[in-house]
Amino acid sequence: MSPRSEEESMRKEVVNRIERIIKELWPTSDVQIFGSFSTGLYLPTSDIDLVVLGKWERPPLHELEQALRKHNVAEPFSIKVLDKATVPIIKLTDQETEVKVDISFNVETGVKAASFIKDYVKKYPVLPYLIFVLKQFLLQRDLNEVFTGGISSYSLILMVISFLQLHPRIDARYPNENLGVLLIEFFELYGRHFNYFKTGIRIKNGGAYIAKEEIMKSMTNGSRPSMLCIEDPLLPGNDVGRGSYGALHVKQVFDYAYTVLSHAVSPLARSYPNKDSESTLGRIIRLTQEVIDYREWIIKKWGGRDLSQTDNRGKYAVMSQQPHVCNKAQCSMIHSVQSTQRISGGIHKSSSHDLIRK
Repeated sequence: MSPRSEEESMRKEVVNRIERIIKELWPTSDVQIFGSFSTGLYLPTSDIDLVVLGKWERPPLHELEQALRKHNVAEPFSIKVLDKATVPIIKLTDQETEVKVDISFNVETGVKAASFIKDYVKKYPVLPYLIFVLKQFLLQRDLNEVFTGGISSYSLILMVISFLQLHPRIDARYPNENLGVLLIEFFELYGRHFNYFKTGIRIKNGGAYIAKEEIMKSMTNGSRPSMLCIEDPLLPGNDVGRGSYGALHVKQVFDYAYTVLSHAVSPLARSYPNKDSESTLGRIIRLTQEVIDYREWIIKKWGGRDLSQTDNRGKYAVMSQQPHVCNKAQCSMIHSVQSTQRISGGIHKSSSHDLIRK
């Protein structure tokens, strides 16, 4: 699920195509990438988020829409202008690659958030591996979008950062920590122990759990903390999880994943092999044949291209790609979950389950 060099190359071509059109219209404008492509934490089917920075009284959404149509960048009927949205955007699907793109104007918070996340990726080398699996887990259950009641990518990343900050036993700054144990304990925390009704998440100053009453004091416009209350580390008074009306459904699927995986790695599981999947992780993660075929097509079409020539701007740095074969320090999530040495205890409170690790 982690990005391949060919996928990065392909996405850079999409960005360059769109940027050339924008520069024809507004030569002094600045096009920046944010979101998962900027941080390197994108799935094969993730969108590309672009923001155009310039001087306009109103975002020139329809002007850009007409230019994109004229150059046949998007698939027919895929361009949509959402000018009534909280953040007005143009949505499209690139005709050559089928990559979805969202374009906004003069909204710099996304760029700042991407920089913030990159800093934590450097601090916690295990962070990307957890994010890829958790994103895929939520995607296949239609819980990866706020408008369907799920949680946003930004909310998920902040939840993982908080989990790593406050973990009582495992120091997530070391790249060779057991990823399987961390995954199971993430599910245990947010599926079993975390009190969604009373507790909010704070990232700044090393991380903490805060009573929602305390968070409400700093919130603007008389807003109340949401069910999944996450203090925005970049925008005081903003609750990142406020739109996730299905937060308790997310809690339920996390609880399900904890149950499945903790049973799968118990000694008793050897007596009851799982015939439906080839791996322990395969009990909760599925990749469709369509996605597998799409990734193979990308390798055939973009394999071997020079990335330095593909990106003619050099304004941003995507996270360095991981090799297809994991090295010793970056053991795969699957092998970590299938570890064989017992450790006891859960996260923050003692658990009734023993977890298995190397």
